[in-house]
This record gives sequence, structure tokens and C-alpha cells, in this order.
Amino acid sequence: MALRIYNTQSRKKEEFKPLKEGKAGIYVCGITAYDFCHVGHARSAVVFDVITRYLRYRGYDVTFVKNFTDVDDKIIDRANREGIDIREISERFIAEHDLDMQTLRVAPPTWTPRATENIEGMIALISKLINKGMAYEIEGDVYYSVESFPGYGKLSGRNIEEMTAGARVVVNEKKKNPYDFALWKASKEGEPWWESPWGKGRPGWHIECSVMSQRYLGETFDIHGGGEDLIFPHHENEIAQSEGATGKTFARTWIHNGFVRVNSEKMSKSLGNFFTIREILEQYHPEALRFFLLQSHYRSPVDFSDAALNEARQGMNRFYTTLNALQEIAPEGSFLSVAGQQLFDEEEGGLRGQFVEAMDDDFNTARAIGHLFDAVRAVNAYLADKKKIVSPGFAVQMREVLLETGHVLGLFFENPEIYLEEDRIREAKRRKLDVAEIERLIEERKEARSAKEWKRADEIRKELGEMGVIIQDAADATVWAIA
Repeated sequence: MALRIYNTQSRKKEEFKPLKEGKAGIYVCGITAYDFCHVGHARSAVVFDVITRYLRYRGYDVTFVKNFTDVDDKIIDRANREGIDIREISERFIAEHDLDMQTLRVAPPTWTPRATENIEGMIALISKLINKGMAYEIEGDVYYSVESFPGYGKLSGRNIEEMTAGARVVVNEKKKNPYDFALWKASKEGEPWWESPWGKGRPGWHIECSVMSQRYLGETFDIHGGGEDLIFPHHENEIAQSEGATGKTFARTWIHNGFVRVNSEKMSKSLGNFFTIREILEQYHPEALRFFLLQSHYRSPVDFSDAALNEARQGMNRFYTTLNALQEIAPEGSFLSVAGQQLFDEEEGGLRGQFVEAMDDDFNTARAIGHLFDAVRAVNAYLADKKKIVSPGFAVQMREVLLETGHVLGLFFENPEIYLEEDRIREAKRRKLDVAEIERLIEERKEARSAKEWKRADEIRKELGEMGVIIQDAADATVWAIA
């Protein structure tokens, strides 16, 4: 099955055919570096991290570019409030962003250009648009004339005549059309500036991504991505200025991820309903957050709640419990049983084949995770069947294929035993449970069982259950977890 991707511009799934065979060029709009990243940023980062991982898994040589906007009104406002240079603000929050991404195991992009490093290229592109009659300068500001580009609105499906007719007020009377957008802004007092043919100023937001993407990927490249809130006006304007300047297709495929929602509203700083990545990771393992974000198809909205995160945590625990069981019985280099082979061989319709089929269908991580759960259930049933002899080779190979497919999703990188132990401690603290008291009760129950005081042992199990603690008796120990 060929990889098919939903293209926002064509509004349908299309077979992925890169410009150069075996290679893929991807550009994704990055953060504006003025504050800590929230869970909405995490979703976009994880989505495109998985897309990049999967393309590489399928053998593509991927060049992945993700920019930083390091000059912007919000950055300037924060710098002015703190009385420092904008570079200090942007450097601080780029570093914080990188730390968050590292914690989430988001692989570093091939290139991470910054807007302020590409001013010369922006001036050159703006000059080209002016020379072609597609942009105009007024009092040091330069605007793009949307009416000069016949295809304006093709990404978002908006009609410029209808938009213009519906415009109630011209906010900036210098513009020829209310939807004309700034390519260059004349400097104001207290703002950073660069020299240009139109005087001192700074670039508009949209021109930055056109220049940085073309610098590293060329005038036409394979995939442009970002959150669905960027479709209009940001990505629409990128198309207009880029294709207006070159006369060539800008990006061949447009991919947009859905919002993270809280109470049916988009999570955003402007609405004040956001949670930073740092806040979430104080209570949940990074892989649990990744898993939560990947359980829905990337184009669908994700409803954020503590209950949903806890459900994702429990799902990850099921995987790690199975991986731990396989690790305990699986020495390296053992042979592979026929029964184990059928669970994951591609030609047998096993996990590898199912995983690839799901991911080839527009990166359907939700379906891929469903196949992983099915495989784990099959493995657990196989391990629990006392009539079957579990080959060590089966355990080795099943563990390897779970790790292989999980790693494409950025999951299962931890030692299972350590992961489960840390989860118990983290969840106990989150629920304000006393770990020492839990372990004391478990030890007391062990002594009661040894003394055949079954009533007291049952009372302790019930007491632990009321605390949300589940216990499981093994041959040589009692293992506990939190539901």
C-alpha cells in the first residue's frame, strides 16, 4: 500500500510522491519565542515528529526544517516589560522550548533557522514582489496586494471578493485592500530595526517562513505543516507571496493538525485556558503525554482533561507491563517460535504489516495504537496459557517488534521495570498517597498470609483498593500499582 496523505489544499488524500525519489523535504512553522510552550505546542511537535519518524522508517531521507520566530510584537512587549533586549527573551524561551522537546523525545529538526538570521533574504524577496507589482510601499511600510494574486484563498477555501465585501472597516487606511498584509513594518520607538530600501524597520510574520523554507528546501518542496489555526491567514499568505514571486508551486502537500481543546475551546494563551508542558510533566511521564496526543488522528481535535491523561497513563502501563514480562523471560539470541512469528510477520498480516497499513493511511496513529493493543492482548493470552510452552525466542522477537513500531511513535524507550516503579511513585504523589504506608500495609498483608490470617489479609487488600492501589501476588513478591 502506498503512503497517502490528506492535503489541506486539495481536501482529499493523495499518494505521496516526493519531488526527488527517496527524499522528503518538510517545513513546519515553529514557536514565537516569548513564553513557555503549552500542550497545544506539544501536539504539533509530536505530530510532525511522528510523521518524520515514519517517513524515515519507510526509508526516506528526510530534511526537516522548523523555524523560530525571534522578532515579533509579543516578544517586543515582553522585553519592554522586563526592560531587556528582545534577544534575551527569545534566547531564553528557545532554550526552554528545546528542553521541553528533549524531554518529550521530539527529535531535533535538520535545520532550526531563526527569523533574525534571514533578514537579508526577506528584503530580497520583498523587493522582488515590489518589482513585479505585487507589493507596494507607503511611508516605510510594505504591503502585499492580495488582489494581485489570482489564487488567493485556495488553501483556506475563502473567496477574496466575498471577504472584501464582508469587511466592515478598514483598520489601516494606508492599505489598498483590508486583507493586504504587511511584508515590512517601519520601525517605531523602542522597537528593534534593520536597514532596508524602505527605511529602518522589521519583517512581517508571513514573509519569514517563505524565506526560511525556500532557503533550506528550495522554491518548491514536499510538505508544509502546522496547526490548523495557521491555515488562514499565515499559510494562505505564505502561498501568495512565495508563488507570486517564483511563479512555482510553493508546497505540494499541506498538513495541519487539529487543536487541543479544553471545554470545547481551543487551548491558547489568549484564552487563558492553557497548561504548559512543564506543568503536565510534573505529574505524568513524557511518554504518557505523547501517548495521549497520539491516541487521536492528527487532524481530529483532542479533548484535554486529567481523566484523559490518566487513561493514557494506564494504557502505557499495560504496554510496559507486557514488555516487562517479555524481558524477564527473553534472553538475547534465542530462536523464534512459529506462533510468535505469526503475531508480527508482515506477510502473515501481523503487527508490522498492520502498523504500516495504518500509518500509510494518512499517518493514522489511532489505528496503529489499536493494533499495538491487539498485539499485547494476544501476547498476554499466549503467556497466560499454561498449556503452551513459551519460547524465549518468541519473547525476544515480540519485544523487538513492539519496540520497533513503538519507537516510530516515540514510545517504549524506557526500561520497563524502572518505568513501572517510577509511575507508582509519581502517581502516589499526584494523588497525595503515602508510599511508605502503602508498602507497610503490603508487608503486613504478607505476614498475615504467612500466618494464614486470611480475614486480615482480605481487609488489607480492601483498604488498599479504597486508596486506588491494586495488588498482584507473584511467586516471590507482591506487586502494586495505582489504577
